[in-house]
Amino acid sequence: MSVDAKYWTEAQATGGGRNGLSKLVDGKLTITMTSPKELGGSGAGHNPEELFAVGYAACYMGAMRFAAQSEKLGTVPDNATVNAHVGIGPRSDGGFGIKVKLVVSLPGLERAVAEKIVERGHFICPYSNATKGNIDVVTELA
Repeated sequence: MSVDAKYWTEAQATGGGRNGLSKLVDGKLTITMTSPKELGGSGAGHNPEELFAVGYAACYMGAMRFAAQSEKLGTVPDNATVNAHVGIGPRSDGGFGIKVKLVVSLPGLERAVAEKIVERGHFICPYSNATKGNIDVVTELA
């Protein structure tokens, strides 16, 4: 598979990685990174899992809207939501891994239409494509 990238961004991490600074090279965003308390950190800053959750939720919402419009499946309501739950922990074969649960609310849509939009969203979303076969992603239609 090849990707014809139309947009690139660049971020830089300094310090201890999970305990340091991460920023966009263009200066538009700087985040203090701190391990969560559950992993022995202070929890005073942010962590990669939070950033992954924010990005996946936004990207998947956009993918569902794109799918609904381009495939004439209906309209994603303005009050639709995607809550991305991202967990981290040790893998059975060593190292660490993440898992994701996406909880989608598409108020006012018939269940069959909502299910189709959710399904096609995964086909379009770059995060879903990147994680497919690599991490567990569960999608729940609320």
